[in-house]
Amino acid sequence: MPNSPSAKKALRKSLTRRDQNRPQRTALRNAVKKVRKAAEAQDEAGARNAFKFAVKKLDQSADKELIHKNTAARVKSRLSALLKRTFNPDKVAQPAS
Repeated sequence: MPNSPSAKKALRKSLTRRDQNRPQRTALRNAVKKVRKAAEAQDEAGARNAFKFAVKKLDQSADKELIHKNTAARVKSRLSALLKRTFNPDKVAQPAS
């Protein structure tokens, strides 16, 4: 437990921020999961719509520093690659052998 007044205040702020960030983080994770589920179910229209929404959520989360901007970019890149592999396999670059 904190002893100094500044540590007590820091704990209060930390708990408040956690309560505010939790629903946003959950919504973000659910948005990313929807893209993956739609791609797995071969629902191209649903996957593209879910991807658009997930990108928006990722950018908002990065702007609010809920996640790091590079994390947001990495997740967007991986989701984009997933959609490309799933729905346009002929456009995926083949590794040079």
